[in-house]
Amino acid sequence: MNTPQKIALVTGATRGIGFETCRQLAQAGVLVLLAGRSLASATKAAEQLKSQGLSVEPVTLDVTNAAHIAQLAADIQSRFGRLDILVNNAGVLLDDVALKPSQQTLACWRETFDTNVFAVVEVTQALLPLLRAAPAARIVNVSSQLGSFGLHTDPQSPIYGFKIPAYDASKSVVNSWTVHLAHELGGTPVKVNAIHPGYVQTDMNGGAGELPASDGAKSSVQMALLNDDGPSGTFTHLGKTLPW
Repeated sequence: MNTPQKIALVTGATRGIGFETCRQLAQAGVLVLLAGRSLASATKAAEQLKSQGLSVEPVTLDVTNAAHIAQLAADIQSRFGRLDILVNNAGVLLDDVALKPSQQTLACWRETFDTNVFAVVEVTQALLPLLRAAPAARIVNVSSQLGSFGLHTDPQSPIYGFKIPAYDASKSVVNSWTVHLAHELGGTPVKVNAIHPGYVQTDMNGGAGELPASDGAKSSVQMALLNDDGPSGTFTHLGKTLPW
């Protein structure tokens, strides 16, 4: 299939910020591959958007499953030969907020890093040849202000008294990965940026939050549709630079 449309893959896209990211990219004219851990869940979510006349297709992707990643990369190669946008949105928050940082279990740390760090790297590595094949690809890594050392060490910051170390550290690594990959791809048309979606009302935080998911998706969409003169290697929320 040879399409002039931009093609995007959004991971963890069956609900919340990922789902709204798919909606907004499709509304901008992008053909969106909506990824979920099961085809059933991805299809259900995609059908909601397709019923609105949007170009959205369901795909199966458990980001911690190497076979899923390899199969999806092969499928995209066979169908399109390129990928214009990758939004690494899938993530987990497993820390017990009632426990101190030193009390979080190693199982929590390992499972958090499997999804929030290692999966981001593995998915990106598998899809990078397809992103390089696009005219001007964009990689968006969904991070969090909770990954910011600057905010965590500033007594005046809104997160100074809130520490969930496995999640926080995983997002710090995502930020570091963003910087390293952006440096590697400097001088190419591929741009790589990390974003903070905001404090969004999602299932991950039990519905707490200040923003609806539709607003939480805006930063990802902004960086996914970045112009050629846009930045790479940044950490932002709605275009505002955040401290590393």
